[in-house]
Amino acid sequence: MNTAEIDVASTVLEKLKVDRWKNFTHSTSQDLVAVETPVAIEYNGISHAVMLASPADLKDFALGFSLTEGIVKSVDEMYDCEVFHQADGVVVKVEISSKRFMDLKNRRRNLAGKTGCGLCGVETIEQAVRHHEPVIHRNHISELLLANGMQKMQDLQPMHQSCGATHAAAWMGLEGDIICVREDVGRHNALDKLIGNLSYRGVDFSKGVVLITSRASYEMVQKCASMDIGLIAAISAPTSLAARLAKDSGVTLVGYMREHSYVAYAHPERITKEYK
Repeated sequence: MNTAEIDVASTVLEKLKVDRWKNFTHSTSQDLVAVETPVAIEYNGISHAVMLASPADLKDFALGFSLTEGIVKSVDEMYDCEVFHQADGVVVKVEISSKRFMDLKNRRRNLAGKTGCGLCGVETIEQAVRHHEPVIHRNHISELLLANGMQKMQDLQPMHQSCGATHAAAWMGLEGDIICVREDVGRHNALDKLIGNLSYRGVDFSKGVVLITSRASYEMVQKCASMDIGLIAAISAPTSLAARLAKDSGVTLVGYMREHSYVAYAHPERITKEYK
């Protein structure tokens, strides 16, 4: 086990004593399970959201969440981020610009998140169904690279390989290189962590695709559209609202991504065909 794997295991995995039954035979052993903990995000000293998440890559999470929720519009508007581990959870203290903090206070939103939740704590339909400017870039990627990327990311998920209870979101460049993978017990959290990491690094969101090991929910599409990401490939299916948002937002949405097959639910023109 390398150093990175040790770090992952020490923060996001927990050993439990379990009882096993196989072929009518009982045994006891230890099993690794994913750590799930409350993560509170504070802006300028005021608590805004409490999410259940994996306690890793939380600075990435804070930035990605802040960007995809429209709390800040760029990395420059987030001045500082500190993570404090407590006995009953984690507090992430974020310092943002005065203007963005005033905008946040005016929105009067108070979220309470759950693992895998959709739109938690919003007060009106208008808040839930946000509209973005359509993604207009038309960079292409081949269907073969998409399938290969989905295969490659399977080996880049140490949490899932250890416990089988996490989702992943990956960023793949247009040449087929997996640049970053983030994991979490919540699919939305994994995507926010990915977007946060890429934003810290100044990645051009028009020059790659998001791969996800979950269904493509409305909020997943919404988060990508807000960052001008033009293509999402999911291992499972989208929801009807996600497919409609993808069409309206100019986002290519692919589901059931496999080695030799996929289903395009919106804007298939970004995918170069290897066969007819």
